[in-house]
Amino acid sequence: MVERVIAACDGAAKGNPGPAAWAYVVADAAGVPQRWQAGPLGHSTNNVGELTALEQLLASTDPAVPLEVRLDSTYTRDAVTKWLVGWKRNGWKTAAGKPVANRELIQHIDELLTGRDVTFVYVPAHQVNGDPLNAIADKAASDAARQQQAAGGTAADLPEPDPARTTPARAARPASSSVSSSAGSSAGSSAGSSTAKKRSSGGSRTLAARFPGTCPCTRSYAKGDTITKVGSSWGHPECAGAHA
Repeated sequence: MVERVIAACDGAAKGNPGPAAWAYVVADAAGVPQRWQAGPLGHSTNNVGELTALEQLLASTDPAVPLEVRLDSTYTRDAVTKWLVGWKRNGWKTAAGKPVANRELIQHIDELLTGRDVTFVYVPAHQVNGDPLNAIADKAASDAARQQQAAGGTAADLPEPDPARTTPARAARPASSSVSSSAGSSAGSSAGSSTAKKRSSGGSRTLAARFPGTCPCTRSYAKGDTITKVGSSWGHPECAGAHA
């Protein structure tokens, strides 16, 4: 019996858009890190970094071995487990009739996933006592984004996550989904209120979306994602500055 491989991937963009990079870490079936890789993307977005990290991870692992992918990007997870089938059926258009963002990357990921046993597990980012593989991938991506240099290695030289970047974990059960999940519409209802409110780094109020919706940038957000006011609507915190 072939044991599964556990891995984590992450992307980063300092400024979003800004200096960007991707990274992944591959572990054994027990979750012990074995190797890692990171690469720069020049000036790009966080979503491109997240998607590229998954693309690079899939390309670097044996398609015959079951793979568990841990990631903190609901956009990447939902793109390949929920929305992909609908996008292809609609001629690579969103439910609003607009072209799908990052289409070429998503199409290549779709090719790499074909015929593979891959399970996606969402893990919250930057948590005290959070997922250790995600923390390593996050650190590697952040370093590569700042330095714009490729890096990689083995378990002997893993990037060490910065404790100062972590925040207390909220009581939430990680949700997992496999690539066989049915696709859905990328558009949804507007966000409602939330009892768990916080402030973003720019001082704007953020909250957890009670319903899925669409940001003014045309990208969707999922139920539970962190959102804030973007112009007169709700959307991704990183898009708020562009609509200020």
